[in-house]
Amino acid sequence: MNAFLESFLDYISLERGLSINTRKAYADDLSQFLGYLDQKGVTSLNIVTRKQILDHLMAMKSKGMSTNSISRHLVSIKVFFRYLQQEGLMDRNVTDTMDSPKLWKILPDTLSEKEVGLLLKAPDMRKPLGIRDRAILELFYASGLRVSELAGLKLSDLHIDDGYIRVIGKGRKERVIPVAKESADIIARYCEEIRPLLCDNPQLQNVFVSKQETELTRQRLWQIIKKHTKEAGIMKNVTPHTLRHSFASHLLQNGAPLRVIQEMLGHADIATTQIYTHVHPERLKSIHQQFHPRA
Repeated sequence: MNAFLESFLDYISLERGLSINTRKAYADDLSQFLGYLDQKGVTSLNIVTRKQILDHLMAMKSKGMSTNSISRHLVSIKVFFRYLQQEGLMDRNVTDTMDSPKLWKILPDTLSEKEVGLLLKAPDMRKPLGIRDRAILELFYASGLRVSELAGLKLSDLHIDDGYIRVIGKGRKERVIPVAKESADIIARYCEEIRPLLCDNPQLQNVFVSKQETELTRQRLWQIIKKHTKEAGIMKNVTPHTLRHSFASHLLQNGAPLRVIQEMLGHADIATTQIYTHVHPERLKSIHQQFHPRA
C-alpha cells in the first residue's frame, strides 16, 4: 500500500505539477489513513470498505479534529482511490458513492500559443543538448504525451518519416499519435546527429538520453522544462502536464473533435477528457452559433 502511495505522490508532483505543500498535505492525510488500515489488519486497498473509511473519519473526529480537516482527509482518500482505479491498480472504488466537498480539480496553467513558441525557442540550438532539449519540448507539445510515456519512448516507437509515433500508455494500451512536420524534423535531427554523440550503447534504446549514456528520468525531464521555462521568461508553473494540457486545449480551441483528442491523450473515458480540456468559452460560443437553430 505504501508503494501505491509513493506512486500517487510522484504523479501529483511530477505529472500534475502540484506544489510541495499540496504534496505534503496529501502525504500526511494518506499516511494516517494507511496507518489506520494497518492497525486494523487490512493488507490490500481492494478490500477496503466504505465503513472502514467512515470509521477512520469518526476516529479522527473523536480525537478533536476539525470538520474542515476531516473533510480534507476524505477528499485526499477519494482522489487517491480515483487515481488507483484509473491506473488499473484497484478493482472497485468504494469512495464513488461517498459525499464530500468538491474535489480538488487543480489544473495546471495552460500556455498560450505565443508562450509555447517562446518555450520551444529557448534551448540553444548551437549546442548538442540544446537540440536534444528542443526535441523533447517539441515532442511534448506535438503529441500530448505523459511524462512517463516520453521517458519510456523507444527508438522503435518513432515513425518520423511517416509523421507519427506509437505509444504504449496506461493499461499497456497502444495508440498512434501524428507529429507535425516541423516538430518531426527537429526530432529527426536529434536522432540522426545528436543522440549518437550522447550514447553509443546499443542496449539503450530510449529515444532521449543523457550525456552519461543513461535514459532521462521523469524528474530530469521536469527539470529540463523548468530550466527552459525560466530562460523563456514565462512566469507560470510549467510542468510536463502543462504541455499535455496545452496540447489538448489548443486542439480543442482550433476545432478538433473531443473524441479525437480523447484518442490522442489515451483517455479510456471521454469524461476525463471533458474535465481535462476545460472547454474554452470561445469554442462553446462557436459551437452554439454553428448548431443552435436560433443562434
